[in-house]
Amino acid sequence: MFEIGFSEIMMVALVSLLVIGPERLPKVARIAGYWIGKTRRMIADAKAEISAELHAEEIRQAFQQQDDLKQLQELMDETRNAADSLRSSLEHLPDSPTHDEDLHDSK
Repeated sequence: MFEIGFSEIMMVALVSLLVIGPERLPKVARIAGYWIGKTRRMIADAKAEISAELHAEEIRQAFQQQDDLKQLQELMDETRNAADSLRSSLEHLPDSPTHDEDLHDSK
């Protein structure tokens, strides 16, 4: 993100030493380290929370797809059962003359 080299760090340290002074510099460095650490932890926690939320959304989508597939399978089973029932009903019908035979008989 930031490209800070060794020379830039040394320049900041030298200016800090001159502005703050050698007596207060260790205390200021500890406070800066504390806040940098706290900021890093907050960023890491936010990243982890976002990652967990994305993972939860992926799981929700997978469950939704699974539910859709289950409903499709149930619909296919119902259709298959209805077709089997219709087929068995047609098999139990008595043999009747076809429409063409009726026309020939009436002439």
